[in-house]
Amino acid sequence: MVSKKGLSRRDFLKGSLFAGGGLVFANFLAFLDYRRAHAQDQPLRAAMSSAGLAGTWNAQGQEAALRWGELLGVEITWFDGEFDAAIQRSKIDQMATETWDFVAMQPGAIGTLVDPVQAMIDAGIPVIDMDTLIAPLDQLQSMGVLTLIAPNNVFMSESVVSKLIEKMGGAGKIAHIGGAPGHTGAQARGQGFYNVVGRYPDVEIVDDQPADWNVDTAAQLTESVLNRHPDLKAIFADNDDMALAARQVVENAGMGDQVFVGGVDAMTPAIQAVADGKLVATARNSATRIHGWAVIAGAYAATVGIEQARQDIPFFVLADGPAIYGDIDNNPALASEPWKLSNYGLSPAAGLIWAENQLVF
Repeated sequence: MVSKKGLSRRDFLKGSLFAGGGLVFANFLAFLDYRRAHAQDQPLRAAMSSAGLAGTWNAQGQEAALRWGELLGVEITWFDGEFDAAIQRSKIDQMATETWDFVAMQPGAIGTLVDPVQAMIDAGIPVIDMDTLIAPLDQLQSMGVLTLIAPNNVFMSESVVSKLIEKMGGAGKIAHIGGAPGHTGAQARGQGFYNVVGRYPDVEIVDDQPADWNVDTAAQLTESVLNRHPDLKAIFADNDDMALAARQVVENAGMGDQVFVGGVDAMTPAIQAVADGKLVATARNSATRIHGWAVIAGAYAATVGIEQARQDIPFFVLADGPAIYGDIDNNPALASEPWKLSNYGLSPAAGLIWAENQLVF
């Protein structure tokens, strides 16, 4: 967008912000107040992309981003990657032909979006990397990406797999259903899986295949491994959608008490499934924070300028989240001192579901 005076939208915003004595934000709360007050007279236009909106994690992230966009006066155009690297590349190529106040994206595979992303950065558009790597880390920094907002995928995986092996008694057969091979989050979750299993010589990995985040493929892989290994004890899936699909197959086979299943993302159905004893564990990859914070960071950069934003926003922002288990610490000896119990001796499920539904967890 170009103003009547020939200034870009970004130049207009910066000029308006610092005119008349110069407005400096002491912190992001002051910035949020400013954006809310000026959402109508200084609107922003942003582009965002995720690996595939068919996934519940991605859809929740979009919901959070759009809510923050409404609050801060950001009109967001979404480019759905459709869980296909070639389709996402085509859409990001299209994105790069337009002018945006900022861009944020979750790549479906590392290295596939570098050229159009670099073109946008070279054009002065702030780019935020969400959840997974657009390029190898050193290249990501040299490209000029503003910030990477991501979870600790290794921690999440290790937390869930450790609980699965505990339930297995430290021995037996386990299978891994992976995400997309080029997705760095899936690669890290696979690494966490092997980190833990490698500590247990009596645990045997009998299957490890990618399902590309597809629940039908996850179900088919589960049926196959159950047929080949009727003594299977556990399945770890790289996300909750696939874990719940695997669990349904396990139940249909009448093996619900034998085969333990865990996933990652802590979507609300998975948290409930943990509370109900259907999943052993999940771990929170906060779609709401990753996408919401990306909108905040992008709007900030568009308002104060990319160089100031680089000074104020760290290159890496960890969107952390807990592992969630069904175990309740109800030691009767500590009933009169519940503060000594994990989670006060209460189930965290209902509270976490409430917080997630408010898009704050």
